[in-house]
Parts: sequence; structure tokens; C-alpha cells
Amino acid sequence: MEWKIRKFSELNVEEIYEILKVRNQVFIVEQNCPYEDCDEKDKNSYHMFLSDKGKVVAYIRIPEKGVSYDEVSIGRVLVNKDYRGNNFGREIMIKGIEFIEKDLKEKSIRISAQEYLREFYKSLGFKEVSEAYLEDNIPHIEMLYKSKSN
Repeated sequence: MEWKIRKFSELNVEEIYEILKVRNQVFIVEQNCPYEDCDEKDKNSYHMFLSDKGKVVAYIRIPEKGVSYDEVSIGRVLVNKDYRGNNFGREIMIKGIEFIEKDLKEKSIRISAQEYLREFYKSLGFKEVSEAYLEDNIPHIEMLYKSKSN
């Protein structure tokens, strides 16, 4: 297995296909939620994923500042259903936060989290900054991470 982080323009055709395939499987099919996944934010985002022989195991999208929020963000957090139960979700979130702090030199990360994952994100240092709201008919909550380092 191999961890990868790429800007959109650095992704090859196979990587883009596998990313879109697993995002559709998780967010549209599994969650029975028809929505437009290709929302133009991909082009101004980093894409971090764990690959196993070309298959996407875990994935996050990291939109740059100003794309989703004033802060850098993390979204489209997923683990392929064939690989769940191995802490890949926690691992990719930690790697994403480290990349944002060390490589992008950012101190704040804002997310729109599915409400049922509130405690998971709290365990990573995110704090609630909104009331629950519906996004694509799924309850979400806005959360903010502030770096502990100077």
C-alpha cells in the first residue's frame, strides 16, 4: 500500500477514475444520496489517498483556502468499504492535518462534518462551531481545528 498526495493536475487518468469511482460508491450509492460530486472544487484541491494495487483504500480532498471556506478544508473523507475496520479513516485524517500544518503552513482547518461523526472529529481536535444543518438531506455540523503549534 502507498500513500499519495497530489494536486488535481498531477493526478493521472487512472487515479482520477478510481477516486471518482470510490466517492460515488460511498457518498451516492451507500448513502443513497444523489448529489453532484464533481463540483469544480477538485481542481483547486489536494487529493490524499492510500492506494492498494491501484484501488483507492482511503481518501480525503483538501480544498485550498477560499475554495470551500476562508480556511483550508478537508472533505470527501472516506474509507473503501472493503478496507473498513482498520483505522484508515483516523490515519488519513492525521496525515491530512499534518500535511496542512507542515507543508501548507496553515493553522486552521474548517470542515462540514456529517453529524454522526462529530465525536470522531472531536477526537482529532476539531470543535463544533455551528448548529446542525442539512446538507444533501444529511445532518451536518461545521467544525474548526486550530493548530496547537506556534
